Amino acid sequence: MLRVWAFVATASTGFVLAASACSEKPRDAIDARAPVAPNDPACGELPCETFPSVEAAFARVLADSPRVLAVGESHAWEGDTGKSPTKRFVETLLPLLEGRARGLVVELWVADGTCKVHAPREVAAVASAQREITRRQAPRNQSDFLALYEGARRHGLRAKLLVPPCETYASILDAGPRDVDTMLTMVADVTARDVTAMLAEADDAGAGAQTVVAYGGAMHNDLAPRPGHARWSFGPRLAKATAGRYVELDLVIPENVHDTEATRAQPWYSHFHREAQGARAILFRVRPGSYALVFPPAVAGAP
Repeated sequence: MLRVWAFVATASTGFVLAASACSEKPRDAIDARAPVAPNDPACGELPCETFPSVEAAFARVLADSPRVLAVGESHAWEGDTGKSPTKRFVETLLPLLEGRARGLVVELWVADGTCKVHAPREVAAVASAQREITRRQAPRNQSDFLALYEGARRHGLRAKLLVPPCETYASILDAGPRDVDTMLTMVADVTARDVTAMLAEADDAGAGAQTVVAYGGAMHNDLAPRPGHARWSFGPRLAKATAGRYVELDLVIPENVHDTEATRAQPWYSHFHREAQGARAILFRVRPGSYALVFPPAVAGAP
């Protein structure tokens, strides 16, 4: 069936046209044992662990053996320099999922071609809604998500993009001024649908120990959504579907932490002391099953 690539970036989408180079560091070389120093000055009073590398911190998260690992990012803004969270994930963390994860659902919207043919007005309305959401984001975000999709397939994961039903477009159009709210709700609903289907496939194949990964914005994966945001998150419903074997992991690039209302609302923000981080990775434990992983600062002069 013909499909038209209609990339709809939400407060949590992104994409990379050319495949990024991936780290070849073997999984067995990652030490997921005791952290370098728990609760040190870099973390304030929030429970945390510090690690010599982001790979070691990620291995600690995987040690929880989640059935669903929901990775969220704060998208790079226009003007941000350095690698995006998505590209860093592809290069350093995605290789660690090879052999551990069954599949990855990428928050990248691909429209069924028949939707555009039979409902062009509705498809155009969706494109208009997404412009308001992404107007301050870095243009490269969309291409970075494509690199993630391609990278997952290279590492043996089944990769899936979001293909909403055609009638969803009409609901966004009908929503009028609330079309952004409707779109964000739809992203959460379609992601939950696809992750649940992958879990069922794994069970049927006798691979229930393998993890299903969802990758998108650091809002849809919330295990404890902020008031008024519950419909935008698939976290609570997937936690229930997996009997609590759900892990929320937010990726944080220290250079891209902006002093905004949304950032200040993050539970780790007031506890993070960048000047005390050094070259380490920090893993905040926000609540049971919920982590924020702060990448080590970029090396000066690095691409």
